[in-house]
Amino acid sequence: MAARRFSSLLSRSLAASSTSGSSSLLSSLGRSSSCGRSIHRFSTAAAAEELIIPPVQINYTQNLINGQFVDAVSGKTFPTYDPRTAEVIAHVAEGDAEDINLAVAAARKAFDEGPWPRMTAYERSRILLRFADLLEKHSDELAALETWNNGKPYEQAAKSELPLIIRLFHYYAGWADKIHGLTVPADGDYHVQTLHEPIGVAGQIIPWNFPLVMFAWKVGPALACGNTIVLKTAEQTPLTALFVAKLFHEAGLPPGVLNIVSGYGPTAGAALASHMDVDKLAFTGSTDTGKIVLELAARSNLKPVTLELGGKSPFIVCEDADLDQAVELAHFALFFNQGQCCCAGSRTYVHERVHDEFIEKAKARAVRRVVGDPFKKGVEQGPQIDSEQFEKVLRYIRAGIKSNATLECGGDRFGSKGYFIQPTVFSNVQDDMLIAQDEIFGPVQSIFKFKDLDEVIRRANATRYGLAAGVFTKNLDTANTLTRALRAGTVWINCFDVFDAAIPFGGYKMSGIGREKGIYSLNNYLQVKAVITPLKKAAWL
Repeated sequence: MAARRFSSLLSRSLAASSTSGSSSLLSSLGRSSSCGRSIHRFSTAAAAEELIIPPVQINYTQNLINGQFVDAVSGKTFPTYDPRTAEVIAHVAEGDAEDINLAVAAARKAFDEGPWPRMTAYERSRILLRFADLLEKHSDELAALETWNNGKPYEQAAKSELPLIIRLFHYYAGWADKIHGLTVPADGDYHVQTLHEPIGVAGQIIPWNFPLVMFAWKVGPALACGNTIVLKTAEQTPLTALFVAKLFHEAGLPPGVLNIVSGYGPTAGAALASHMDVDKLAFTGSTDTGKIVLELAARSNLKPVTLELGGKSPFIVCEDADLDQAVELAHFALFFNQGQCCCAGSRTYVHERVHDEFIEKAKARAVRRVVGDPFKKGVEQGPQIDSEQFEKVLRYIRAGIKSNATLECGGDRFGSKGYFIQPTVFSNVQDDMLIAQDEIFGPVQSIFKFKDLDEVIRRANATRYGLAAGVFTKNLDTANTLTRALRAGTVWINCFDVFDAAIPFGGYKMSGIGREKGIYSLNNYLQVKAVITPLKKAAWL
């Protein structure tokens, strides 16, 4: 069965199963797991259905160095898992410092001697466009592989994330031949110009929650600016980056321009962050790890670092809000991607006049949330990424209960296999509670009560994070007041998680350094050089 046909086949099979039962779905797909799993709203029982195993061939599990897929120097591999079952999907080459050294050497040679920074910007643009076309051609297969390795709903990967990724590479292809310096007037007889030059070898470390999206956010601007790259994947989700790297070479990317090493943070990640021949580092992940990355970069060659880190974003529901819409948007802001989103609206502040009604509606919405096999149509929530994250979320839930927050619903694992957690809602949450302060990174909504704007501004800003915020109100003055007062890199008004290739993204305070996406992201991968030449008998200055 061709993976390209997976999306249409799945839709037809689901339509058939709605009238003839789950057996037709399974027989149409032809393969199923030995582990049964219920697909149902978490609070009600339903007949168990077997998991769908996607018809995706895993062909790329080695490191990509200098245009070739190669085993790790040590010969080691590590397992990557299906979070629905905790079963191994594949074994992947485990890169470490030696592999990073080889990858950096390949990237350095490709930058210093290779064609990539020397070809015209238009030629680089055409390669990026051909790559985007190949992404579109293989989008069904990539979405299935992303869901299999990560656990996110297939419909989310296929209908939201892959189109965004394709759009991102079109966007950066458009920028490639529009990067230029300036002519600067100076006091005296001088011609002054600035050159915007590629920075060199870029080291990039991406997270597991949005593997392909983060690949695009990092790789797109770096290549558009003419750099070469060594990218370390998250050890939990290495498969899609290796797949798309092969597509890049099909599009005509020269060897050594993009190198990918899979491995663990303390070995491969630390080696990349501290490498003396890496000119620039970009990292997305937790704030604690970001501190380590920044320190390693500083202690080595003081390479510039872009960090996109954690968040504890406030979602503010004002008294004039359309409550049904606000409940749905607040639910989406928190539970999207199983709550594994750095900008999740994890502190829901609700005005006291609508607070009690909001809680009842938010609880009812969480109870209706469909948890199950992310390959099945209509499923809103799949598993957490792995056992570590699963146990961490459950610990925070227990901490919330212990601190006397009111558990409205959820609070436990869902089912008996895999890393599924019930959609959980707490009310009566106080600002000094652990669940109010720490980034949980899971399906746990915390609801707070507030009286007026001054109070909610003060409380919303009383956090070490500053990645994003959401505001729900019909009043333009209220929206403007909050927009300017909230210390966050992004403020969504009556919407949330609106991501566009042109919209910059990044945080205040301990949520990071620098911005990704949009024109601002290009600055991360460019050096500015001033060139001054004396003028003789200039006709004008």
